[in-house]
Amino acid sequence: MQNLYELTLEQLTNLVTGWGEPAFRAKQVWSWLYEKRVDSFGAMTNLPKDLRSHLEAEMTLGTLEVVTEQISQDGTTKRLYRLPDGQLIESVLMPYDDDRRTACISTQAGCAMGCVFCATGQMGFARHLTPTEIFEQAMLFARQLEREGERLSNVVLMGMGEPFHNYDSSLAAIHRLMDDLGIGARHITVSTVGLVPQIRRFGDEGVQVKLAISLHAATDEERVSLLPVNKRWPLSELMDACREYVEKTGRRITFEWAAIHGENDTPEQAHALGKLLRGMLCHVNIIPLNPTGGYHHGPSAGDRVDRFIATLAEYGVTATVRVRRGIDIDAGCGQLKSAVIKPGEIAGGA
Repeated sequence: MQNLYELTLEQLTNLVTGWGEPAFRAKQVWSWLYEKRVDSFGAMTNLPKDLRSHLEAEMTLGTLEVVTEQISQDGTTKRLYRLPDGQLIESVLMPYDDDRRTACISTQAGCAMGCVFCATGQMGFARHLTPTEIFEQAMLFARQLEREGERLSNVVLMGMGEPFHNYDSSLAAIHRLMDDLGIGARHITVSTVGLVPQIRRFGDEGVQVKLAISLHAATDEERVSLLPVNKRWPLSELMDACREYVEKTGRRITFEWAAIHGENDTPEQAHALGKLLRGMLCHVNIIPLNPTGGYHHGPSAGDRVDRFIATLAEYGVTATVRVRRGIDIDAGCGQLKSAVIKPGEIAGGA
């Protein structure tokens, strides 16, 4: 059976006309999918019964299977999905007091980047997700919110995986988020650990999507110990690509900084970061480190973070502390983790 979410409107039109239906039926189906966001063919009430039966017999409304769902005390929802080949991924929906509803979605099963403080990085890499598998995570949250009288307002590609390692699929999913779900480009953020060629390429795409760089250290020596990718693209190359991106797009870059007590929250790192970013159109998003089983350092204390922010201000660099969400269910940044299924293996129950 084919996933209906994989079809373009043109492909859907060819499908229904091939079944002897008039072309306008495809637009009706499209409306049920992306405007009304129904979860069954039976809900498509203005379609002939025969067409609904045909769709039911030959198509599926998505392929992601919810294995478990957890809800945090702060209202954050985390879902574990099983993919058709048995791979497992996680996605998160975060509610905010200003009525934002943000989906954090995955682009890969596992991750090849090996960042030492990230649970996904500790897993290893299984495979890239398809554009539809990436998009469908947001679609399912949008569908849920629609039933509750709310709407999905923001999407961040900050879940499992490195979006720019799966560049083409991530970009295709971003276009679908904009075109099919109606999420504004400026309400979508893509995060990368610093794949320099892809950052340069992304600057030429002409999309107004926000870019976030997982930086976490301001010297090569410190960054290599946290993010192995820095061996391939050291800070000098990364900063050149970031400045080129800002010059091309006129858009501000966000630098993500997991504040680790006694590691990267020192005055020395703060001054180094201020010098590194001085004069660039950017903002530093500080996230006190979220705990993971494979990394035993702790988050920075509030007074150390305050001094860090004050030091950055001396260089004209703005910074704020991100609100931590879903920590009690391991749904925070760097905490997403599931089993990596090797080729030939079958995933068991979770």
